[in-house]
Amino acid sequence: MPIAFAIAIYLIIWWVVLFAMLPIGVRTQAEEGEVVPGTTESAPHRPHLLAKILATTVVSSVVFAIVYLIVAHHLITLDDVPFFPRFETIR
Repeated sequence: MPIAFAIAIYLIIWWVVLFAMLPIGVRTQAEEGEVVPGTTESAPHRPHLLAKILATTVVSSVVFAIVYLIVAHHLITLDDVPFFPRFETIR
């Protein structure tokens, strides 16, 4: 796997995992009863972004390692996907 392709795949996985992690454990200002003037009630009270970024990095590294193993060792190929058309090899 070329390094540019690997970096691109890792960044895509990282962003997807980040967006999945953002709502975990967040309480709104309305739920906490401390609405800061000038903000909406649905704004997060304490989003804990540093912890979520670290967790995102760990989870996305594990997911990337699994994807890398699948791609590098050809565990799943395009021919294994049932809805892709089958093409004959031209020699």
